[in-house]
Amino acid sequence: MELAHSPREVFTRTRTSRLSLSLAKNRCEVREAQRLRYRIFAKEMGARLDSPEFGLDRDYFDDFCQHLLVRDTGTGEVVGCYRILTDWQAVNAGGFYSETEFELEQILALPGRFMEVGRTCIHPDYRNGATIMLLWSGLARFMTMNGVDHLIGCASIPMSAGGAEALSVFDQLREKYLSPPHLRVVPRLPLPRTDTASRPGAVVPTLLKGYLRLGAEICGEPCLDRAFNVADVFVLLRSANINRRYLRHFTNPSPGRDRVGIL
Repeated sequence: MELAHSPREVFTRTRTSRLSLSLAKNRCEVREAQRLRYRIFAKEMGARLDSPEFGLDRDYFDDFCQHLLVRDTGTGEVVGCYRILTDWQAVNAGGFYSETEFELEQILALPGRFMEVGRTCIHPDYRNGATIMLLWSGLARFMTMNGVDHLIGCASIPMSAGGAEALSVFDQLREKYLSPPHLRVVPRLPLPRTDTASRPGAVVPTLLKGYLRLGAEICGEPCLDRAFNVADVFVLLRSANINRRYLRHFTNPSPGRDRVGIL
């Protein structure tokens, strides 16, 4: 299925004074995103990537996805990326990436259009408000143009202290953000509960915090991702529940005002 409203043209015109946003137009641009992902996930975070090509983070789902890119307009370098898998593309892929980690029967029974996001990645020199804001504005525009009802994905929590940190983050969030029982998922490899004491004030990762501020729910216990050495929680953001005020904070900055961090 073709995307609505020629989004590549719209995204290409989205610029800040230093950064531009676009969807990857060809395999070479996808490889630029995969190269950045390898740098961050493998070299910085120590992930054990099962990629067929050294120096790239590439997996089975990449060929079915669209890739949202942020470039430095001065150097031309890709400095941020997001991977998008729509429901019609997931049919061709045989399912969503999240289904490799969670059983999603109750989620996917919801009526409406789905869009999965993942492999979020930002170059260390560009981890600022402008880069994040541009990526998130692109996701919001993509959802609107394609009539997406549900955004889904896995948000990662580092496995500090053997998983105690991740469990503390989850326990900290579950009272306010846990979805109702009919919207729960089951992790295929649950993060083991330990006897380690909970850590009050455990830091919620920036990306997960942003999803929750937008109105997302966490839909059950974390899954252990051994390859990336993280605990993943499944998040569901229903368009009807989006915090519109927070959304406008990064999609419509005030004229003449510098873009600021959203997360």
